[in-house]
Amino acid sequence: MTGSSPTPLPSSAPAVGADAAPASDSRGTTVIENSVIAKIAGLAVREVRGVHALGGGAARALGAIREALTSTDHGQGVTVQVSEGQVTVELSIVADYPVPLQQVAADARAAVILAIESLAGLQVPAVNVTINDVHLPDESGDAEEAPVQ
Repeated sequence: MTGSSPTPLPSSAPAVGADAAPASDSRGTTVIENSVIAKIAGLAVREVRGVHALGGGAARALGAIREALTSTDHGQGVTVQVSEGQVTVELSIVADYPVPLQQVAADARAAVILAIESLAGLQVPAVNVTINDVHLPDESGDAEEAPVQ
């Protein structure tokens, strides 16, 4: 779900990851775990019009099991890589039909960048979006899988 080895950040940026050298000021340190960054991105992309679900087929099946156990994974379908105060995000989404796919990707990218930069104070040079499926309104299972929006 998240990048494996966080990198120390400049002292002016919040630290990310358990092994990162924490950022500090005269009153203490701040460490932001990679899973928190992934969760912020996941929550942001769920608000985007045209995004039906996050993750590939296996991830969505596992997510349905988690939800049944009341443990929603907000970082599902999101991978983050943190390096020197910058975050690269990989999104895997299912888009609603007939929303234009390039627009869904652009809107998802913008939402994730805004959320991470404003909430975590980290730069986001890239958000790579993979659209792995298109959800048709008449597909079976609509009653079980409600749209993300």
